Amino acid sequence: MRVFTATLGTETNTFSPLITGLAAFRDRMFWRPGEHPDYPTEQTAPLWVCRQRAKQYGWDVVEGSCFFSAPAGPVSKAAYETLRDEVLFQLEQALPVDMVALGMHGAMVAYGYPDCEGDLLTRVRALVGPDTAVGVELDLHCHLSSQMTDQADIIVTFKEYPHLDYLERAEELINMLEAVHQKRLVPSMTVFDCRMIDMYHTTVEPMKSYLDELRSYEGRDGIYSISVAHGFPWGDVADMGTKILIVADQASVAATTVARKLGRRLFELRGQASTEYLNLHTALDQAMETKGGPVVIADCADNSGCGAPGDSTYVISELQKRTIGNACVGPVYDPAAVQIAFDAGEGCVLPLRFGGKLGRYSGYPIDAQVRVEKLAANAKQTFAGMPEAIGDAAAISFNGIEVVLTSVRCQALGPDLFSSLGIDLLKRKLVVVKSSQHFYAGFAPLSPRVIYTADQGTINMDFSKIPYTHVARPIWPLDRDPFGDLGAHINESEKEGLS
Repeated sequence: MRVFTATLGTETNTFSPLITGLAAFRDRMFWRPGEHPDYPTEQTAPLWVCRQRAKQYGWDVVEGSCFFSAPAGPVSKAAYETLRDEVLFQLEQALPVDMVALGMHGAMVAYGYPDCEGDLLTRVRALVGPDTAVGVELDLHCHLSSQMTDQADIIVTFKEYPHLDYLERAEELINMLEAVHQKRLVPSMTVFDCRMIDMYHTTVEPMKSYLDELRSYEGRDGIYSISVAHGFPWGDVADMGTKILIVADQASVAATTVARKLGRRLFELRGQASTEYLNLHTALDQAMETKGGPVVIADCADNSGCGAPGDSTYVISELQKRTIGNACVGPVYDPAAVQIAFDAGEGCVLPLRFGGKLGRYSGYPIDAQVRVEKLAANAKQTFAGMPEAIGDAAAISFNGIEVVLTSVRCQALGPDLFSSLGIDLLKRKLVVVKSSQHFYAGFAPLSPRVIYTADQGTINMDFSKIPYTHVARPIWPLDRDPFGDLGAHINESEKEGLS
């Protein structure tokens, strides 16, 4: 078995003020052949599984480059074409191959390329021809396009949010690709468009039970795999939205029926599968009223994992205004402030301006007399047991508030974001994390309560108020009745009442 595997992707917020250039990929993941570390990552799980098959079964695996950047605004045309063409050149040099296994996101948008994954898969197919098994693992926050499903034999998305199952899904992908190559599976992909924009937290009901139902269909009636493409609400492209994807044997007659059943069932759960997002004032009121600690507050509006700058100061300003102490906040992206802290050294007290730099939704910079508590060069945090780089990092304190500053834009993933910088979360009343949901697995077990706020910032959680121009209509919540069986399209006055 000769396999080519590589990674290229990012999650593009088309409303973000940040441009994604080559430097963004170098900051996050820029591994050329032979440079991939000896552990799996969320984005390179297909490569990792192929590497293990090479050890176990003697597969001939050609590892291409792995490029991935933190979520931000659209990718520059030059950056995308440069990285894409490098991977394609490596594939061409590796031919002939029996399989191509790619790690991508599914919501990558570049200038001139609204569907980067579809573009790359089309070029891959042109190189390898119709008989090579081509597959891709996607983030569940993907835009599932017909170009992707037309060019790939197998597509699998993560099932869990947070994405703790990326390695399991990669195993599933490689198993099916092997079956395609061996003619044990003649694949057919069926897509049902749920015609809605929503968020789905799989750690709680009703999504936990929904996924149990979904899994009950896998492995019978010719159905191999079922994915829910949640869609990425801040990517204004035609294919954005929630879709059900079933990979089945071509002879299966159940796939279409099951896809429709699961899709309509999910549509019935619209607006119920996420969480309540409080305004900042209410979130802090409820946090301070909660007995014990640490109470975790998720600052979803400034989650860099959705493309936000990660440097907003609204929460910190409100903590100062209310004189709330015994609180920590992180991560705040500010490379310049980190450099100043490193120049000053641990224990130094100095006036420091930080945050509030990158966009109109970042708030005003904080000016404070701070103490540099701890510094860490090339720091990391942990997600699903694997290290994630946060760059050089500094813990500073002032007025009872501790802030983790980072030189790499990132979201909060694991408690060691704080503990590695000397902050004991169990002794804090409030822990404010800039994240939407990936923090949950690591932080929720430490806390008597998790509160979500999405008040001020780049990430608007009220999808009915996002100024889409390219999203295909009708779609809920922009339209009340996208299937034509619930009532008339929502009008402008009704939009105000939608949540």
